[in-house]
Amino acid sequence: MALTPGLIALGAFMAIVPLLKRDSTMARSLLAVVSLALLLRYLHWRVTSTLPPPHLTWDAVIGYPFMLLEGASLVAVALSLLFLSRTRDRTKAARIDGRATDPHAPLIDVFICTYNEERSILERTIIGATGMEYGNYRVWVLDDGRRPWLRRLASELGCHYLTRPDNRHAKAGNINHALRHVGALPQPPQFIAILDADFVPRPDFLARTVSLMDDASVGVVQTPQHFINPDPIQTNLAATDVWPDEQRFFFDILMPAKDAWGVAFCCGTSSLIRYAGLVQIGGFPTDSVTEDYLVTLRLKEHGLTTIYLNERLTIGLAPEGLKEYITQRARWCLGFMQIIRGRSGPLSRESKLTFIDRLSLVDAFMSWSAVYTSKTAGLIVPWLFLLFGIKAVQADLTELLRFFLPFYVWHGLTMAWLSRGRSLAMMTDVSQLIAAPAVLKAVAAGLLKPQGHKFKVTAKGGDRDNRFVEWPLLRLYGTALLITLASIAYAFILHLRGENIAYGGLALAWSLYNAFILTVVCFVCIEQPRKRKAERFDRNEPVLLRQDGRSHLAKLADISITGARLIDPAPPLPGSAIECRIYGRSIAAIVVRRTADGFAVRFEEGMDTRVHAIRAFYAGEYVRAYRGVRALPVGKALLMRLFG
Repeated sequence: MALTPGLIALGAFMAIVPLLKRDSTMARSLLAVVSLALLLRYLHWRVTSTLPPPHLTWDAVIGYPFMLLEGASLVAVALSLLFLSRTRDRTKAARIDGRATDPHAPLIDVFICTYNEERSILERTIIGATGMEYGNYRVWVLDDGRRPWLRRLASELGCHYLTRPDNRHAKAGNINHALRHVGALPQPPQFIAILDADFVPRPDFLARTVSLMDDASVGVVQTPQHFINPDPIQTNLAATDVWPDEQRFFFDILMPAKDAWGVAFCCGTSSLIRYAGLVQIGGFPTDSVTEDYLVTLRLKEHGLTTIYLNERLTIGLAPEGLKEYITQRARWCLGFMQIIRGRSGPLSRESKLTFIDRLSLVDAFMSWSAVYTSKTAGLIVPWLFLLFGIKAVQADLTELLRFFLPFYVWHGLTMAWLSRGRSLAMMTDVSQLIAAPAVLKAVAAGLLKPQGHKFKVTAKGGDRDNRFVEWPLLRLYGTALLITLASIAYAFILHLRGENIAYGGLALAWSLYNAFILTVVCFVCIEQPRKRKAERFDRNEPVLLRQDGRSHLAKLADISITGARLIDPAPPLPGSAIECRIYGRSIAAIVVRRTADGFAVRFEEGMDTRVHAIRAFYAGEYVRAYRGVRALPVGKALLMRLFG
C-alpha cells in the first residue's frame, strides 16, 4: 500500500509523456506543475507530521534546523522547475553571411587569456583562432605569465601578444588591460571574443555569433563549452561511453531555459561581447572572481542583454584531475557569493535588475548554498538516530514512501525527460557530494568575507600517466562510509531495540542509499591514468597511403591531432616513413608500432603540418554529442566499476 502512490505517479508519467513535445512550454509547464504539487504535498506532510515536539531536546535541536535545510533545498527545486518550464533555440536566427569573407566587416578582437598553460595547449588554441572564417578580426594572446617563448610562438603563428607588469585582478584585470590597449588603437574593435587558453574555436565561431549582434540590444552572445576530453567523474568511473561530462546539463538544458526567460548569462570563454557595452560599464568588473556573470548584470543596467546560442562552436579541455575539478567549482561558488553580497545582488537597492533577474540570482544562490548543505546534512542525520537514538525525522519508512516516493518518481522522471537523461538523481548526488566540502567552504567565505580572495586558475595539462589517489578526499568520504556502515551494524546487529524496528526502516534505507553513493564517490577519488596527451576518436573510413612510390588503401580506425591507427593486412615496418591522405591533404607520418590488425603512426612534427592538422581536426565532428543518456547503461557502468 505504501508503494501505491509512487506506482500511480510512475504509470501516469509513462502514459502522458509520449503525448508531449520537449520544446513545448505547455508540456514542460504541465510536468513542472504536477511535480510542484507533489512537492507541496510532501512538504506539508513533512512539516505537520514528522517534526519532534517543540521542546529543548536533541530531537528538536537537530530536527528543526534539518527541516529548514530541507525546505530550502525544496525551494531550490521549485525555482529550477520554474525556469525549466521554458526553453529557447536560437540556431535558426544565427546565420553566416557576407561578413565571413568581407574585409570591411565589423572588426572583432579575439582575446586568448592565459596564465600558466603549457605550449601544446596554447598552440592548438592560437592555431584554431587564427584560422577562423571571418573577414575582419585580430587575435591577441593576453599572457599573464610573461613568457618569452609564448611571445615567439604568437609571432610565429601570426597573432598579437600582450602582457602587463603585474597580475592585478587576475583574468578580469588581464582583459581590461587589453581593452585599454585596443581602445587606443587607430581602429578599435566593435566586438570582443573571449577564449580561455584551452578553448579552440571552430572556423565559424565568429561568423555565427556576430549575426546575432545585429540586434543593438544584445550585449553578449554566449555559446556552450564542449570538451574534447572526459572529466574526472567520467574517467574515474569508467563511464565515458555512457555518461556525459557534468557540464552538459548546464549548457545543453539549463542555459537554453534561462535564455527563454531572458536571464542567460556570460560564462567567460566562448562568448562575443559588444565593445561599446564594455566601455559603458568600465570593462570587466573586478569585485568577483566570476567576472563573467557580473558582466551580464552590469550590462543589463545599461539595457544590454545576454543571449545564448546553443551550438558547439568551441572545444576545450575539461579539468583532467579531481582536484582541479573541485577547485573550479569552488571558484564559481565563491564568485557567486561575492555577487550576492555586492551591489548587483538580488536584494541590492542600488541594482536596476528586474524581478526575474533577481529571482534567477536567488535560484543560483539556493542551488549553491541550500542544496549542498542539505546533501551534507543528509549524511549525518541517519547516523544520529542509529548511533544515539536522535529522531530528527519522526516517521517510519511506510509513511515516507506514501508521501515522498510520488514526488521523487515524478520529479526524477521529469528531469530525466527534460534533459534527455543528462540529469539522473544518483549521478547528481555523486557530483554534488564530491565537491560539497569545497563548495560549503566557498559559500561561507564568500558570504562572510566577500572581498580579498585570489583567483585560482584551473590547471590544465600536465602529467596524467599514472594512477593516484586523492587521499584527503578519500579519507573524508571513506570515513563517512565507515561511519554509515558501522551505524547500521550497531543499530541492527549489536544493539537492536524495539525503537529501531519502529523507526529504523527509514534510517536503514536512507543509510544504505548513502552508503552506495559514498562508495561511488570513493571510487571517483581514485584517479585513473590518462596515457595519451591528445584524445583519440574512433573512425571508420578509407585512407590512401603512399610508400616508396606505391599507393594502396587502408582503413582509419582512430585518430588524434598527433597520430592515427590504421587497419591494414600488410602493415609497414616500424620506423618506416609513409604519407597518409588525411584531413584533405597528404601528411607525412612515421610508423611507430604494429598492432593486431594493422599499425599506428605519428604525424610529422613540422609546424605547417600541425597547423593544418589542428584546424582540420577541430573543424570536424570528433567530439561526441550525447543525444540522449539512458539510466541502465549508466547503472551497468557503475556496477562494473565497483565490482568489475
